Amino acid sequence: MKQLLLIFTLFINLVNIDAVFANEANTKIPGYDLHSKKLATSPVSLKDLESLKKSLLFGEEDIKALRMSKAILADQTEAILDVWYGFVASTPELVYFFKNNKTGQPDGDYLAAVRKRFAQWILDTADANYDQTWLNYQHEIGLRHAPAKKNKTDKANSVKLVDFRYIPALTIPVTTTLKPFLANKGAKAEDVEKMHQAWVKSVLLQSILWSQPYIKSGQF
Repeated sequence: MKQLLLIFTLFINLVNIDAVFANEANTKIPGYDLHSKKLATSPVSLKDLESLKKSLLFGEEDIKALRMSKAILADQTEAILDVWYGFVASTPELVYFFKNNKTGQPDGDYLAAVRKRFAQWILDTADANYDQTWLNYQHEIGLRHAPAKKNKTDKANSVKLVDFRYIPALTIPVTTTLKPFLANKGAKAEDVEKMHQAWVKSVLLQSILWSQPYIKSGQF
């Protein structure tokens, strides 16, 4: 019994250590501020968020499906980003937003910095809590696309905003290209479909929240 207790204690300690290392890894991503107390409070309330989720038919089953997707996608994030970045690079309308104003060419450092946060965003989307902390960070991401904070996080010399129309539009290429990765680990076809639909809803939900800084006060 004492040996079992000792093994159990060691296991719990290892889990806690892994959790600490995971949190430390996240904080080392430049500009990754999900849990930062410096973030402004989102002007969208938690009640508003629940109403938006209801309008999107986004419920507990979708959250379960997203949780299921995390284990499947966790070791595929770089491959996913290769696909997404390849799409951006081949689409002049999108790569434009990473242009260096001085050289007129895509800013490699800017793209690389955003990529690190993008990788974490995949995991965050699969594991979101939809609490005030998460809501505040969605507002921050929106600000970083809009003139208020575009380029500031990475001190980039680039265009002053991401044109709003491309933000909701990217829901389709992001979620469509993600589906094959959801099927890569042998999940049942119906589970792949559930996960994919949950991702479509979640990405659209986030893109709607990111739009808030673009909307006139009182019109969101």
